[in-house]
Amino acid sequence: MRFAILTLLGAALLASPVAAQTGGTAIPTTTISLGTATPGGGFPLYGNAFAEVMNAADPQISIAPRNTKGSNENIPLLEKGELDLALVAGEPAYEAFAGIGRAPVRLKILTAIYSNPGMFVVRADSPYKTIRDLVGQPVAFGAKGSGLPILARYVLDGLGLKQDEDFKAIYLDRAGDGPAMVEDGRVAALWGAGIGWPGFAAVASSASGARFIAPDAEEIARIRAKHAFLKPLTVPAGSYPKQDAPIASLGSWSFVLTREELPDDVAYRLAKTLHGNEATFCKKLAQACETTASNTVAAAPRPELIHPGAMKYFREIGVVK
Repeated sequence: MRFAILTLLGAALLASPVAAQTGGTAIPTTTISLGTATPGGGFPLYGNAFAEVMNAADPQISIAPRNTKGSNENIPLLEKGELDLALVAGEPAYEAFAGIGRAPVRLKILTAIYSNPGMFVVRADSPYKTIRDLVGQPVAFGAKGSGLPILARYVLDGLGLKQDEDFKAIYLDRAGDGPAMVEDGRVAALWGAGIGWPGFAAVASSASGARFIAPDAEEIARIRAKHAFLKPLTVPAGSYPKQDAPIASLGSWSFVLTREELPDDVAYRLAKTLHGNEATFCKKLAQACETTASNTVAAAPRPELIHPGAMKYFREIGVVK
């Protein structure tokens, strides 16, 4: 899918039949598709909030979220031009940019969205205390096609464990199915990542309550020795109900990626609108507090992977020289 280009108020915008009303005058808006993931997961939650904030801040932008199967579907959809933007987890992005198992992608980063410290959640009354305790048990590793199983694979590989051999691995059709499986005992644990992740919040809010299992300090060192692209991250205390202490883990940053041919003027306008409204987005969604220009520059594997239009804005505000 490709979009025609029109000139409007000095900016190149993607053509769309949608129009905003300003002072009784119809102003053409830019309709931009955004791929998220399966219902019940963190990407649709974030993507919907992203669209609401962006659309409210700029009447000439219309972000249209679309449920997909997640990161592993979003990447080829961007490559084919069937999405303009998409949410992609850090590990699939890392593999795509590095050309692991495929040719390197030519996609670009619009923004880093939030960090993803990975961990397991179990019922509060569960006998399992460590990752090793979960070996041989049924574990839900996330939705098919999402980035969560890939993060788990790297973490477990760093500990000498195989996801599909050392565990009874279950992959979900819908991300939102996992919490009920923990609650009723169909799985011993649910793997997830991030701050404010819906699956963790649901288990923590359930009648049985929750306890989190993350790699300990020695395990984090072992994992990073093998997979250095994973970074130490912390889940602050209070991120989930009854989580009284911070949790140290590791993971990476998720991104909004753009299709290769997204015009520079459009990426510039999106970056300016987004990062000019960081405080508003933070108030709307806790995990969006990490969606900042400075975090994007720090999280990008290489500066040249950031879209030139976004980079132009970052230079203007001084986060890049």
